[in-house]
Amino acid sequence: MANEATSGSYYAVIFTSLRTEGDNGYGRMADRMAELASKQPGFISVESVRDSSGTGITVSYWESLEAIRDWKKNEAHQVAQEKGKQDWYESYKVRICKVEREYSL
Repeated sequence: MANEATSGSYYAVIFTSLRTEGDNGYGRMADRMAELASKQPGFISVESVRDSSGTGITVSYWESLEAIRDWKKNEAHQVAQEKGKQDWYESYKVRICKVEREYSL
């Protein structure tokens, strides 16, 4: 039986994307962004997957909407966002959700 976490609510930023062909520095920047985000106040964790067609989902978890806004304003993150728009993504979508309950096994 799954256990319900009792630690209160938090937020998830769900980033779905379709990559362009080639790496073009993406892997290095993705690693750097994960490292920087992990040091950002309010960061909880991140999970990411990408299939062979280039479709990916990255979910980052945050303590508050303010923490998410601060990460979005991070200067290095803004550089990565622009590079993504210009070079790395054919398309993407960002969703921000409040997580009210968590179950695990």
